[in-house]
Amino acid sequence: MNFDYDVIVIGGGAAGLTASGMAVNFGAKTLLVERNKLGGDCTWYGCIPSKSLLHAARVAHNIKCADMFGIPNSREKINGSKIFDKVRATREKVYREADQPSIYEKMGMDVLTGEASFMDEHTLSVYIDDTTKRVTSRYFIIAAGSSPMIPSIVGLETIPYLTNESIFDLNELPESISIVGAGPIGIEMAQALQRLGTKVSVIDIMDRILTKDDPEFSGILKEKLEEEGVEFNLGTRVSSLKKSNGKVLIELIRDDEINQLTSDTILIAAGRIANIDTLDLEKAGIHHDRKGIHVNDRCRTNLKHIFACGDITGRYQLTHMSEHMAKIAVTNALLKWPAKIDTGHPVWCTFSDPEVAHVGTTKNDLDKKGITYETYRFPYNKLDRAITDDKETGMIKVFAKKLSGKILGATIIGDRAGDMISEFALAMKNGITLRKMADTIHPYPTYGLGNRRVADQWYVRQQSVGMVKWLKRIYGYRGPLPDLSDPDRIV
Repeated sequence: MNFDYDVIVIGGGAAGLTASGMAVNFGAKTLLVERNKLGGDCTWYGCIPSKSLLHAARVAHNIKCADMFGIPNSREKINGSKIFDKVRATREKVYREADQPSIYEKMGMDVLTGEASFMDEHTLSVYIDDTTKRVTSRYFIIAAGSSPMIPSIVGLETIPYLTNESIFDLNELPESISIVGAGPIGIEMAQALQRLGTKVSVIDIMDRILTKDDPEFSGILKEKLEEEGVEFNLGTRVSSLKKSNGKVLIELIRDDEINQLTSDTILIAAGRIANIDTLDLEKAGIHHDRKGIHVNDRCRTNLKHIFACGDITGRYQLTHMSEHMAKIAVTNALLKWPAKIDTGHPVWCTFSDPEVAHVGTTKNDLDKKGITYETYRFPYNKLDRAITDDKETGMIKVFAKKLSGKILGATIIGDRAGDMISEFALAMKNGITLRKMADTIHPYPTYGLGNRRVADQWYVRQQSVGMVKWLKRIYGYRGPLPDLSDPDRIV
């Protein structure tokens, strides 16, 4: 058949921009279709604005704590309008420099702004300004992303509520806010808003925050947030919402006990849902369910010429994993190279203070699978750079094989954990053991040195009294035998 394009990419977020950029660089005639503005959730509603708000909150927190260094702090009221203006200016800057259509058109691709839907397995209908454009393609890569999942709560439709798609359009900081959801979005926004002067309450049906992360570390973070003033209602369900004297009255149920909470507004951060409703996937015969489009580890759908990547697959909801999946999809579709998703080394980070980051297999999964491993730790309060920065709340924890030092997973809580976890991701991907990490010179004083120090603990565990006795006898050394009674000692 004579198709209009070699490949059409649906969705201009992290996955779609990566996929279309690769496709056109491989020589494919490429069309990118986006219904709103290029950049997707990350640029407009997620990574960029949230980290900008977190940055403002950290500045405010540092000013508040300045007097501990003998530096006068400001007691003036925080200007919420300027903060949100700065957040919006930051995402516009990112859009102009990295995401606007002209950048991609210069690469040689076509860009359409409109609502895409399938007519059949090779034909797409794009609704643009009251007109419909029909286009065909040899291959399709679906990267239409996800949207906030809105839970079924009695009365929710009667009150104005916020999601990550609307909170950054605020012009003032609310005096109080209740956040439904204690995942990464909810926790990051809770700390940011609390530090900026908003009274924050977090509600979640689970009994702890950040349920994907290490329970010990999520507990440490919860305590830190509570110290800063965030209130938690965990193991608690929101049963109803209603307006009351200009406020939102929230009815909570926990263990059959009913309580009430009042806030100025409410933020729904209860998860994400794949954007499949308007694509007419059935007309193309693409298999899917409520979680998203079904793909294999090569990002291929049930149709050999149609691929999907990113949030719309329901597999991962992380920008970096969306980009990774896009690379896999394009590699398989256009190069015919059998690449697979790296499911063994998923990595993520919650950018709270302290940050919580993880790569590889979690302790819970290792235990479920019956895999034998050792746990190696190194605390931030023994890391000189953390001490100088007053960032002693933190811990590096690594799960590895005892004899070989093969790394199975790593998790970090502390300042710059998101940057530090990358070294473990690189090590695991390339078979670098704790021994090799320990033998690698790291600059001092840095946070990255903590990675080497935790790797040093592998060497410490290999030591034995018998070995020392042997050395003393062979070389005539006269020092005392080491005390190895504590297996968790830090050396």
